[in-house]
Amino acid sequence: NLLDMDTFSKSDPVVVLFVQVSGSSEWKEFGRTEVIDNTLNPDFVRKFVLDYYFEEKQNLRFDDFLGQAFVALGEVIGSQRGRLERPLTGVPGKRCGTILLLAEELSNCRDIVTMQLCANKLDKKDFFGKSDPFLVFYRSNEDGTFTICHKTEVVKNTLNPVWQPFTIPVRALCNGDYDRTVKIDVYDWDRDGSHDFIGEFATSYRELSRAQSQFTVYEVLNPRKKCKKKKYVNSGTVTLLSFSVESEFTFVDYIRGGTQLNFTVAIDFTASNGLPSQPTSLHYVSPYQLSAYALALKAVGEIIQDYDSDKLFPAYGFGAKVPPDGKISHHFPLNNNVDNPSCAGIEGVLESYLQSLRTVQLYGPTNFAPVINQVAGTAAQVTDGSQYHVLLIITDGVISDMLQTKEAIVTASSLPMSIIIVGVGPAEFEAMEELDGDEVRLSSRGRYAERDIVQFVPFRDYVDDSGNQVLSMARLAKDVLAEIPEQLLSYMKTRDIKP
Repeated sequence: NLLDMDTFSKSDPVVVLFVQVSGSSEWKEFGRTEVIDNTLNPDFVRKFVLDYYFEEKQNLRFDDFLGQAFVALGEVIGSQRGRLERPLTGVPGKRCGTILLLAEELSNCRDIVTMQLCANKLDKKDFFGKSDPFLVFYRSNEDGTFTICHKTEVVKNTLNPVWQPFTIPVRALCNGDYDRTVKIDVYDWDRDGSHDFIGEFATSYRELSRAQSQFTVYEVLNPRKKCKKKKYVNSGTVTLLSFSVESEFTFVDYIRGGTQLNFTVAIDFTASNGLPSQPTSLHYVSPYQLSAYALALKAVGEIIQDYDSDKLFPAYGFGAKVPPDGKISHHFPLNNNVDNPSCAGIEGVLESYLQSLRTVQLYGPTNFAPVINQVAGTAAQVTDGSQYHVLLIITDGVISDMLQTKEAIVTASSLPMSIIIVGVGPAEFEAMEELDGDEVRLSSRGRYAERDIVQFVPFRDYVDDSGNQVLSMARLAKDVLAEIPEQLLSYMKTRDIKP
């Protein structure tokens, strides 16, 4: 229902897409649709192909000749079946019509190939004994160069090796282009790293995929030998024994399938933060800028909220003495409502946080386990994949209940949830690094975490030197949220849950 501007006929609409440069207020034109003559209800054919990053706020602006609409890419993907309607605004007091956005993921990005190869009568390269052959796969790039994308294991002392089956994403093998050259080199492994070249052959994804119905045999050729020896036939053959393709589900598949992300916040109210009224305090509320706590909350929350349809976020504090009786609590609701700790939107969480600072007394110790167990209890109620929980803990440091926290995380690792810990202030955060199971899988009393669900980052690593808070927030969000899609997928996969 676009607004009609032409006097004699209907308008000739076109839409221009602008993308906001991350961490700035600048907009760049990304592309435009075709012009459709003489209609107020155009259905455009031209698609825009954008790279989607869950962990970034990707702001888009759609302009037509009269109105415009602003939307984050995450909102389109997070909306039902990837369909979003927005009113066009621009002419005061008039309805400019609506814009309908549809997002879908390109499909060739998600296939995974499993194949197995063997070789026969390869050239003997070792003086004592036979060769120790392995294969190296390369995909060809647009500019004619090659990039290594897979190495098989070494099979020792044989000229007729059978390699183990291996899997590789189609993306990695040929960038989704089925006819692009895939080059395979055959080497003889040497302990000192100076592997001897046996020969090479070339193929393509399309050719490899024919092996689903029959064996494919490739001749291994060594160009130098071919030039030298008149009688040279080949340096052996490689046979493709099996080749199968399966589609991996992606994060977007689950979000489009209706999985909701539920966001919960827990904020550290221990005395080590300093008195909120003092400018040195990490909780200090200045009229000019947000505290590190507020910044971290906003940075993460504003992205996650696009994937949460009710936009109600439970928010807790820990480590304070709470009115009326001054009892120490490790999961008190910031909005002071025990029955319903949810706040409306990220703004609602911020408001309740500032309200709590005025009413509670900062105390201690720093206990994480109660709030982790609280969210785990909620996550355990719905495990069919329709709900996934993200708990954000913002803290100034040294944790007092390490053993209980480890136990809580190991238990939570089998539930549909992830934990993000943001450390603020100057403390040493060694203990947090241990909870973030990237290097060593977390364990408690002999039980190991089923999956790595904790991501820890120190806020100070992201603060922009020039004081640009928008940039600091974008950098922080990018890092803390980057692991969430993989963590969600690992839960769905282990439970065999389809979107």
